[in-house]
Amino acid sequence: MYAIIENGSKQYTAKVGDVIRFEKLNAEVGENVEFNVLLVSDENGIKVGKEVEGLKVVGKVLVQDKAKKVIIYKYKSKKGERRKHGHRQPFTAVEISEIVGL
Repeated sequence: MYAIIENGSKQYTAKVGDVIRFEKLNAEVGENVEFNVLLVSDENGIKVGKEVEGLKVVGKVLVQDKAKKVIIYKYKSKKGERRKHGHRQPFTAVEISEIVGL
């Protein structure tokens, strides 16, 4: 059984026990968070729309961290212009604990 959940403008596939890395959420480590359900697939088939209106996916925040550094180089030939930038995207790791309402 799995559910398609929505966070911001992105959608994720969630199963009980999965650890999903979301863009940074405003939640403390150890806190429970809820996500809206767009689709549920189980032994009875697929449910969408009004059938999943009252369902929620609950997860526990495991860690607030930053991803591995991405290095960006910019270079313009014959101008002596070189630029090096680094970026670490913040994320929140959430362990999916249950799908509420089934």
